[in-house]
Amino acid sequence: MTIRTLLNCEETQMTQADQPTRRSFLQSSLAGMLGFTLSEDFLRHAIAAPAPQSKPKNCILLWMDGGPSQLETFDPKPGTRNGGPTQAIQSSIPGVQISEHLPQMAEALQHLNLIRSMVSSEGSHQRAKYLGHTGYNPQPTIQHPSLGAMVSEELGNPDFSLPQFVSINGPSFGPGYLGQEHAPFVVNNATKKIENVQPPKSVDQSRFRSRLALLDRMERRFAGNHSGSKVEDHHETYGQAVRFMNAPEMVTFDLEKEPKSVREAYGETDFGQGCLMARRLIETGVRFVEVTLRGWDTHEDNFGRTTQLCRTLDPGFATLVKELRERDLWDSTLVVWMGEFGRKPEIDSRDGRGHWTRGWNVVLGGGDLPAGREIGRMSPDGAKVLDSPVSIADLYHTLLTGLGINPFTEYMTSLRRPITYVEEKAKGIPQLTKSV
Repeated sequence: MTIRTLLNCEETQMTQADQPTRRSFLQSSLAGMLGFTLSEDFLRHAIAAPAPQSKPKNCILLWMDGGPSQLETFDPKPGTRNGGPTQAIQSSIPGVQISEHLPQMAEALQHLNLIRSMVSSEGSHQRAKYLGHTGYNPQPTIQHPSLGAMVSEELGNPDFSLPQFVSINGPSFGPGYLGQEHAPFVVNNATKKIENVQPPKSVDQSRFRSRLALLDRMERRFAGNHSGSKVEDHHETYGQAVRFMNAPEMVTFDLEKEPKSVREAYGETDFGQGCLMARRLIETGVRFVEVTLRGWDTHEDNFGRTTQLCRTLDPGFATLVKELRERDLWDSTLVVWMGEFGRKPEIDSRDGRGHWTRGWNVVLGGGDLPAGREIGRMSPDGAKVLDSPVSIADLYHTLLTGLGINPFTEYMTSLRRPITYVEEKAKGIPQLTKSV
């Protein structure tokens, strides 16, 4: 497996451009050669790396790329001017109705919490995605870490063979000031096998070990002429690659190991199979998994497109909740469903909905959170938050607290600027605290 494939260098959207990173270092040194690792002693050490000794909290983020319409998913307004043709059905939370196109989620909702009053400040896709992934508005002088990188830093086991942050169906956002060891490993398609895990047929074990020894000599020579963290980072990153290539946990990525009935229950789609892979990864020891479902930017044909997207979303999301509960993973796994914003209540001339930041939905549950709560309320036309507005900063405060992470953990950036995971003004969501 190439180191480039391992770290998916070209696909992580956010990096620290002005700092030497493990990834840029690797790209400039032997990145194109297959099967390069460290010495045989290091190989044996890497393969024998100990498994995690504890079970810290995990997180699965189901990212609805493009901004899902709240009126066609979790806050329909049937019979109103803005409601469109979408009808509502009763969910398992008393008095809470959701879209008719999410019947399995209607049953599962009692185990989750529905926020109907999200408000945010970014209406353009890329800026809103950054805010949704990091908790901060984009700034020119700093790259903030994504939620996955925070979990990797705070809860991850550095000796575990698999990456602690995996992004399925496309790239997520990067580690920012936390460093490239917390960057996501990208699985572009959960339905396909991971490529380049084994050396090509022309490279047998003898040749592999010969290359291993060559790299070791080059490493020693380089280390003799240079010092500092870059050398150590280089060494450690190759070690991560060795562990990944040889890890018995690699079987986790092979969904064919699951019974056909289970694969079918999640839905035979990229998203459904991504949810299944997320459960397998969390069960194995990966701490953060993001699964993306694209296509929610419905400026045209909003109703037809969201109907199809809900048919993909419904079995994947509901079966994930069901299996996490059945496998005793629910209390240790926080599950979050969200996109970068919602859709405008007014229907335009193309049967579409524009971007909307003043009242949209997030669904979350598991971990230490209570369940079955509806938070916030919109006006009958869906245009105004009537109570309990929730900001992205407050959401992040609740997510990190639910994972056992101090949201005000402070780091020093490369500009010697102290910064916390969450803005200091964040107070969390009171309805989801233990004391409620």
